[in-house]
Amino acid sequence: MKRGFDPAPWTGRVDAADGEAARRWHQVVRAPGKTAAAVTLAGFACDAGVRRNRGRPGAAGGPQALRRALAGLAAHGVDAVDDLGDVACDGDALEDAQQEYASLAAGALDAGSLVIGLGGGHEIAWASYRALAGMLERRGDGGAIGVVNFDAHFDLRGDARASSGTPFRQILDDAAARSRRVGYRVLGISRWSNTEALFQRARERGVEWVEDVEFRADQHAALAEDLRAFVHRHERIYLTICLDALPASAAPGVSAPAALGVDPLLVERLAGEVLTSGRVAIADVAELNPEFDIDGRTARLAARYVALIAAAAAQR
Repeated sequence: MKRGFDPAPWTGRVDAADGEAARRWHQVVRAPGKTAAAVTLAGFACDAGVRRNRGRPGAAGGPQALRRALAGLAAHGVDAVDDLGDVACDGDALEDAQQEYASLAAGALDAGSLVIGLGGGHEIAWASYRALAGMLERRGDGGAIGVVNFDAHFDLRGDARASSGTPFRQILDDAAARSRRVGYRVLGISRWSNTEALFQRARERGVEWVEDVEFRADQHAALAEDLRAFVHRHERIYLTICLDALPASAAPGVSAPAALGVDPLLVERLAGEVLTSGRVAIADVAELNPEFDIDGRTARLAARYVALIAAAAAQR
């Protein structure tokens, strides 16, 4: 079910005396017009995939919570942002919602905009990928897609029924069936949150990963070099940040809080490395669950990541 542009979250302070340089996000976000902005937001108000994956529900409220957190941020480098509103999942109709989101995002991609998805469960990943792959198929572009995922989980489950635990297995299966080259690199993997079966599937599928214990500030140079090499091997990048990769103290508002987690600043720095490539075509921030978010910590961190992605896209 599609919900159109809602101006309600986009309110906040206005520093009129300081002019255009003092604009905040609520002053640059707009309803879509005839000409697409460089950056487009689309919400995926869904936690059906989380429910199917036996996580704690509430992520359907994530997109609006993220917008409220974004509204007051300084709009550095961003002159206009289109907000397409939300695709809301009707009950357990996950597959229908994913298809609708993919179609919505694809329209913005076709118009030349970088789409940033606001989640919602990480089942948004399958929809984001299908939007990007579909656009490339329509253009006859057979270039390789690189998926960069900051996450504590592989999300490669073999379940026949889609959930928030299956999207990257779905992506790799789809790529193999269509003979499209897709690489998957995930940073922040928790050994204790992924079974040996999932590690084995990752090995079989050629997945590249970095465990949380290796994702450290003193390893920044090596991590950045490896990430740049991965990006260089792919013509288009899908960047996705799952908030459950972060420490529970920084991101309590998620389906599965991390016992250890990874440094939020290092996530930002490495995401920045990906963004400077100019190859990111679509992105999303997933698993924001406002029902468990203490003092809006998770939403504020998610908003910072969205702002980072948007600023990089606007400067391309």
